[in-house]
Amino acid sequence: MKTITRLILLFAVALFAACEGPQGPPGPPGEPGFDGEDGGLLLPSVFEIEGDFLPENDFKLYFEFPNTIEVFESDVILVYILWEQAEAEDGSMLDVWRLLPQTAVLPDSTLLQYNYDHTFTDVQIFLDGNTNFDELLPEEALDQVLRIVVLPADFAAKKGLEIDDYNLLMKSLEINPALVQPEVRINLDKESL
Repeated sequence: MKTITRLILLFAVALFAACEGPQGPPGPPGEPGFDGEDGGLLLPSVFEIEGDFLPENDFKLYFEFPNTIEVFESDVILVYILWEQAEAEDGSMLDVWRLLPQTAVLPDSTLLQYNYDHTFTDVQIFLDGNTNFDELLPEEALDQVLRIVVLPADFAAKKGLEIDDYNLLMKSLEINPALVQPEVRINLDKESL
C-alpha cells in the first residue's frame, strides 16, 4: 500500500511541476538614472619601440603606456623582438618576430637573454645572462626593435590562441597582420633617457 501511495504522490508532483500558467503582469519600471555608455569591442593594442641597450640606461628599455589606452591588471602583455629579416619567395623582406624571453648563445659560449617585466602602467625590457654586456656587438645591443602587444583578458582566454609567433597571434585573433600598424613607434635613444 505504501508503494502505491508513493507512486501516486510522485505522479502528482510530476504533473504539477510540468504545468505552466499564464504570464503575469510586467513588474514596475526601475529607478530613473543615467544611461550607461554602449560597450565597445576591446581590441589588442600594439606599440613598436626602438632603442639601444647601453650602460647609461643600465641595459634596459622602459616604455610607459600612453593615457589614450586603458590597461587592466588582467590584460596580457607580450613583447616581441625583431630577430631577423628573411627573404620571401617574391624577393621581398619579411620581419621575423620572436616572443620574449629569447636567449642567444654567443661565440664565446656565454648566454645573452632578452627579457621583460611589466605592470599595467609600463613595460621594462632588459638584458640578462652571464656575458659581459659592455662587450656586446652593435647588432646585439643597438637599434633593437620591439613590439609590445596588450591583449584584453577576453582575447587571452580565447582557445587556440597562438602567442609564440606574432603573425600567428594576429591570425588567431582573426586580424590581418598586414593591416595592424603599430600605434606608436618610439625611438628610445640615449638622449631621451
